[in-house]
Amino acid sequence: MKTNEERLEDLLSHLNSLGRIHVEDIPKIDLYMDQVTTFMESHLESMKRYPDDKVLTKTMINNYAKNNLLPPPVRKKYTQEHILLLIFIYYFKNLLNFNDIETILSYITEHHFGETQVPLSRVYTEIFSMEHGQMDRLQEDVREKFKTAQKIFTDTEEPERDALQLFAFICELAFDVYLKKQMIERLADQIREENPPSKKK
Repeated sequence: MKTNEERLEDLLSHLNSLGRIHVEDIPKIDLYMDQVTTFMESHLESMKRYPDDKVLTKTMINNYAKNNLLPPPVRKKYTQEHILLLIFIYYFKNLLNFNDIETILSYITEHHFGETQVPLSRVYTEIFSMEHGQMDRLQEDVREKFKTAQKIFTDTEEPERDALQLFAFICELAFDVYLKKQMIERLADQIREENPPSKKK
């Protein structure tokens, strides 16, 4: 069984191993759905929890289009911009419902999809350029939360102390995610209030 310190190092090592898709990785030619799912699967494999998990399926893509998260393909082909939106959706979908994702992406799909002054490729690149600093801050924060959890239950005997400190650490991580999710949902609600969706005829 791993010690809590080993678990921490394992977590940080896992964070370092996570990759992302760069704009230049995406083919410049339009892709059919099978090619899109294959591309996403091969480039986001490190993000999967279990080997059998699917990063993206045809059903998922159809659901995203049906729920207005993704503009329809052009003659059954998906552009580089479709793939960039699918990457954003991939990150959002574990935290937010379709309604919130649609709200958050609506400005991007309306103003930066297709021929625009600020193309979606630039939006994506600028946003992900913050990744390195974000990852450093995240690792520092995770270490700090771990240290805080190590300071409680110190009067308890092993192995119970380790189990309780691990539980405390998990709770700190979960509370952090919960609060950030609350903030994102609040921002989505504000965007919806300020830009109510147009009624469909």
